[in-house]
This record gives sequence, structure tokens and C-alpha cells, in this order.
Amino acid sequence: MSIEKQQVLEAFHFRSACRYYDANKKISREDMEYILELGRLSPSSVGSEPWQFLVLQNEALREKIAPVIWGIKHPMNEMSHLVVILAKKNARYDSEFLRNSLERRGLTPEQTEVALGRYKTFQTEDIQIADSERTLFDWSCKQTYIALANMMTGAAMIGIDSCPIEGFHYESVNRILSEAGLFDANEWGVSCMVTFGYRAKEIKKKYRKPADEVIKWIE
Repeated sequence: MSIEKQQVLEAFHFRSACRYYDANKKISREDMEYILELGRLSPSSVGSEPWQFLVLQNEALREKIAPVIWGIKHPMNEMSHLVVILAKKNARYDSEFLRNSLERRGLTPEQTEVALGRYKTFQTEDIQIADSERTLFDWSCKQTYIALANMMTGAAMIGIDSCPIEGFHYESVNRILSEAGLFDANEWGVSCMVTFGYRAKEIKKKYRKPADEVIKWIE
């Protein structure tokens, strides 16, 4: 596999939060499946993959959640695709969810128990999240942002724009989508959203802090 570093850098410079999409240009099914595959293949802590990706193309549902999403400035029909990213709730070391993730990877029963023991230490002592549903959910949400970034970068590499969305009323969106039967609110919760499409106009060049402010080499 060979890809030029400059190509990757160009994609990062191209990618900016797109606020206004060309409603007449839509992403092909093939390209959207490629973007979603980048999310599915993304890494996650202890290989947990605590995510689901809801490709919300239903116009009625889009309009139903629109009033509680202040992070989307344009009409809901302008973007090509809206992806709602869910995070797993209560992904504790002793949950069936984590056990199943290990078994899918082909671990023997003995190896599974060893791994779960290590995860117990990690969650109870190292990162100290095991006793709080909120911190466990936040841990799962952290993993979804890895997938989010990979999807946006991969989209930029083929000329597709995107915008990550956190600006919405979480309780309302969770209620609307779970009541629509899209997920079990006891098991999953909305982590974030991301829109995809093609920009309607040029985007102002983004600002980033200079490298010497954010990078430190310790040798």
C-alpha cells in the first residue's frame, strides 16, 4: 500500500466544518458505504467497538429532531447524509457486551477470563470508571470519536465534506429516536452526530495553533 504524505495533508487542509451544503449534490451509496466502513474498522479501547451508526435519511424523523439541534444551521434536507453515532451504555468489565466482544475475536474461555480480569483492573483502578453509569458511557463515547474522525478524514480524501455535531438537546434526541424504535435506550445512547455532503460555497480557511504551541518533543 502506498499513499503520498502530501495527499493526506491536503485532505486535512480541505476538511473544514461544512455549514452549508449543496442540496442538489448527493453522495453515492458506494461512497457512503466506504465512509461507514471506515467507522466500522476504527480502533477502540480494549477492542470494544462500543458503537452503532444510524444513517438517518428518513425525512420525517429528521424534521422531528430538527427543533432540538442548534448545531445544524441549514435545512435538514440540504445535507446528503446525517449519521447519528450511538455509544454503548454500561460496558463494564463484567458485562455480556465485553465478554461477547472477546469471544468474537476467537479467544478461548481461559483467555477470555484473563482478559476480563485485566479489564476489571483497568476500569476499577487505572481509569476508575466502573462504578458510574455516566463515566462508563463517557468512556464509550470517547471511542466513537475515533470512528467519527476517521470517517470525516476518509470523506475528505475523496472530496466529501462533513461537520461533526454536538450542538443538540441530548435528552430530546435520545427520546425521539428511541421511541421511533431505532435503539434500546437502556443499552445505547446518542454520542454525537455528523453530516456529510458537498459544500455549497467555499469555506473560510480554518485556523490552527502553530505546531510549537501544541507539540512537545521529550528526548
